Amino acid sequence: MRIGELAAQAGMTKDTIRFYEKVGLVTGRRLANGYRDFPPETVTWLQYVRTAQTLGFSLAEIARHGEELRAAPDTAEALSALFAEKIKVVDARMAELAALRADLEARIGTGCPLRAAGQAG
Repeated sequence: MRIGELAAQAGMTKDTIRFYEKVGLVTGRRLANGYRDFPPETVTWLQYVRTAQTLGFSLAEIARHGEELRAAPDTAEALSALFAEKIKVVDARMAELAALRADLEARIGTGCPLRAAGQAG
């Protein structure tokens, strides 16, 4: 399937697909006339990429795990392991953000961004 049809079916722009091709997320072969030709399963893969991004996975993470997921005999088990790892990352980030929020809150009303409330200046 040509890039325009792929873009329409996947609900994204041709430029996005070209970018994904450039970074190695999708592969199309070149026809004799220079057009890109993608296999039909690329639509499903691009939907997976979008869903993974929505779930907080970076393109680098998607690219790194894409081949192993495609080759995994039990993709559900492999995905569950990736989700569990991502939850750990999210939990750590939430803890960092909670600490940042507490620090910011301690500085409210101090008149100085360099000291927290109750600190001698």
